[in-house]
Amino acid sequence: MGGMAAAARLKVKGHDVTLLEQGSRFGGKLARYARDGFVFDTGPSLFTLPAVYRDLFLKTGKGLEESVDVQPLDTAFAYRFADGSDLELPGTDPARIARAMGEQLGGTAAEDWRGLMARAAEVWRITRQPFIQSPLAGAGTLIRLATDPREVKAVAPFTSLRRLGRHHLRDPRQVTLLDRYATYQGSDPRKAPAALMTVPYVEQEFGAWHLGGGLATLADALVARCQERGVVMRTGVDVQRITTDASGVTGVETAAGERIAANIVVANSDADTLYSRMLDDPRARKPLRTLRRATPSLSGFVLLLAVRGRTPGLRHHNVWFPADYDAEFDAVFGGRPVADPTIYVCAPDDPLMRPDADHESWFVLVNAPRQGPVDWDAIRESYADHVLEVMARRGFDVRDRLLWREIRTPADLERDVRAPGGSIYGSSSNGTRAAFLRPANISPVPGLYLVGGSSHPGGGLPLVGISAEIVAEAIGRPA
Repeated sequence: MGGMAAAARLKVKGHDVTLLEQGSRFGGKLARYARDGFVFDTGPSLFTLPAVYRDLFLKTGKGLEESVDVQPLDTAFAYRFADGSDLELPGTDPARIARAMGEQLGGTAAEDWRGLMARAAEVWRITRQPFIQSPLAGAGTLIRLATDPREVKAVAPFTSLRRLGRHHLRDPRQVTLLDRYATYQGSDPRKAPAALMTVPYVEQEFGAWHLGGGLATLADALVARCQERGVVMRTGVDVQRITTDASGVTGVETAAGERIAANIVVANSDADTLYSRMLDDPRARKPLRTLRRATPSLSGFVLLLAVRGRTPGLRHHNVWFPADYDAEFDAVFGGRPVADPTIYVCAPDDPLMRPDADHESWFVLVNAPRQGPVDWDAIRESYADHVLEVMARRGFDVRDRLLWREIRTPADLERDVRAPGGSIYGSSSNGTRAAFLRPANISPVPGLYLVGGSSHPGGGLPLVGISAEIVAEAIGRPA
């Protein structure tokens, strides 16, 4: 998605753009699986911060809402905690969401969440332009943010998300809920920075959205936009090497031996793969050393379930927490499958994603360690059975209603989109300096730029779209 967004932006700036994709389809991790009338998003399943893609589509042609069916979610998430309590949250408005927390959780839940989101709003204001929407300048970015002590205190750069949650939230269920947002960046809340408080703020302030027919329709629309603008788009082209000389990039070489000349290369490949395997250039050594100091992000184990009948209490987005969340993160980052995982289920009430009203399409995701420490090909079936059994213990037993299931493991993700080990987000945000270890969009090799979830500002559809905007602005119009 980062590559296509950059291609569309650069084409309207006047560049000649050729887009090379190693697979058979465009979209990367944003993909779908369809069978027997059941349709599943197999990558991102929640659309947030739509302004990023509204800007992209408006600046390259007709608007976003003319290209995809953007639908607000009135009920965004349904949570079930280990003590059996439930929490349903509206799709937008932090004040409304805080009120819902107070009504359902009791105690000080409403005022505590309001206080946290007020602080998150301030952190979003402080960091959005100089950090998220601008090229990363290493620790210099932090120095620019450190000019006002009040802003440094709000951002709390040396505080973890977990510690922040415990400071603001007296209900441990809210701390657990906040912890989950670290996984949006493939991270451990005990190590991820407190600034990730902006993730729930953005979700709640700017809304949780669905796209009719699934989020993969956004990839379809962006493919169409690139084609409309005249981007040359080729699938099945395996770029093996980016060629350079003393002045910068000179083009790319493919596995088939084709050489394509270019004075600018925008790489949407994983940054580790780019710097370790695709560049034979001494200028790649420093960013690779920096990248290797980061912790790779977690991966995910996915079940696609064709379910007969309707499920009472099931919402569009569902999260069922375990009793010991810490044990989950210990396992994931310790290289072990999670025995008692958090279960996330996306089951859109969308007639375009199921054969009829008497069936449901369930996308089930659990956090998982990368391929390598675990041989996912060896345990895929047994672990799928285990996840279904855990779901049954949580009150959602669909085993006797299953028409079929499909399994996607970290090994599959590594093979399909060349994410090393199946890491969803490249590197994690574990640690105070993690954000500054993420590869910059402007590489040290003149003419080489990075977009996508493994580069600044991070993973997820909004940040990937922002990375493309940063790159397009840095490249500018042709000389």
